[in-house]
Amino acid sequence: MSLAAYLEGIAVEASVDWSEWEAKLRALIVNDEAGDAAHDLLHIERVVANARRLAEEEGARLEVVVPAAYMHDCVVVRKDSPQRSQASRLAAERAGVLLAEAGYPAGFVPAIRHAIEAHSFSAQIEACTLEAKVVQDADRLEALGAVGIARCLQTGGTLERPLYDAAEPFPQQRTPDDFENSIDHFFLKLLKLPATMQTASGKREAVTRKDFMLLYLQQLGREIGVVGPQSCLLDA
Repeated sequence: MSLAAYLEGIAVEASVDWSEWEAKLRALIVNDEAGDAAHDLLHIERVVANARRLAEEEGARLEVVVPAAYMHDCVVVRKDSPQRSQASRLAAERAGVLLAEAGYPAGFVPAIRHAIEAHSFSAQIEACTLEAKVVQDADRLEALGAVGIARCLQTGGTLERPLYDAAEPFPQQRTPDDFENSIDHFFLKLLKLPATMQTASGKREAVTRKDFMLLYLQQLGREIGVVGPQSCLLDA
């Protein structure tokens, strides 16, 4: 049986009382938090808000979406770690343990775990349910727009990477390398995210946020005295 079919078969009486569980889920994260500056409690709260909004627009089940959004980064692996692609699987396992200990309705846990596993860009796991697609989109919106720029630069600072390559700030003749420069991450990943969005509402918001990032890059080019990125790069 597919996860989607399994989820549809969960009894109505398994529905969650949000007046009780919202505070419990937040407490689990606060007590278990081990993130970095770009994956802190504020990041989690923004992902939850994104996920709730997308779920309501797309018709996804909050009983899966909200816990998965709260716990999607309950295990954080540094961006430069060789275990980076395993982070979402480790988080899914940890979330399953925490939810079981807290007494969350067990019928939703497999779908929650799948949504957490599939949210990661680096894990390359297909999102097989609407709920997983919503959580994936909600997290990827965090990598776009004003928040996305800030988080990218926070991570680059943590890893002690320069803002840009002094010889060629925008990678046009060279291959972009975000292990060497923070701005290269825009071209390797961030500007490509709108094309990966799974929901219509997520796609609309992603395009708006990407447009803001393009304005930032153009302004950066003006301030450092170089020609802005070529349109072929910006359309990636």
